[in-house]
Amino acid sequence: MNQKTTSDPMATLYQEGRHTFVELVPDGGARLDALFHTVPALGQLAVGVVYGHLHSRPGLDPRLREAVSLAAIVASGMFGPPLSVHLKTGLASGLAPGELTEILLQASAFAGFPRAVSAAEQLNHLFADAGLESPPPPTPREVTSRFCADVRAGHPPIPLSAAVKRQLRQADRLALQACTAQAVIVECFQSPETQPKALLYVTVVDNTVVAIKLFKAQ
Repeated sequence: MNQKTTSDPMATLYQEGRHTFVELVPDGGARLDALFHTVPALGQLAVGVVYGHLHSRPGLDPRLREAVSLAAIVASGMFGPPLSVHLKTGLASGLAPGELTEILLQASAFAGFPRAVSAAEQLNHLFADAGLESPPPPTPREVTSRFCADVRAGHPPIPLSAAVKRQLRQADRLALQACTAQAVIVECFQSPETQPKALLYVTVVDNTVVAIKLFKAQ
């Protein structure tokens, strides 16, 4: 792909965006060259803006940024390369396969079912091409939520320390936040405190909680 000199701000953004994209998608360089072969200036603009400028902004973490991108793709009905590319970059940014399908389900209520069904059809092929289980396992947050409910009911699915069981059972409220494709942070609150009394770092593999690390508030 022909490129301008690095003194051009857009060319610099493109180089930064291309580097980010190649880090996320192993064959990213060849994919970009093939996609924008006829209109290289469009590649500079699109990659520079999306993966050069927007991806580097600190206001959103990569997982949330990719979730927003996927929802927007479904809402606009622009499937094909955009959905394919952002499925790959979404996975590389830490979205779990189940979260991808949840994003599609959420977007369907606002984008309309015809667009969501069209996206779902393409996801069938994209999941198969990527070797992903279809339908995917429940999301890490869903698995963790069910796990916490079992522990609070007195039926821990795996051996747990007394301290972990105590934090989960004594908490008046739990707040769960997935932070990677295999990890969820659980905040344990006790009324009337507004700060959590403890944090649990929960590791999920497929449909199972496999490890929990407890962090107590000082």
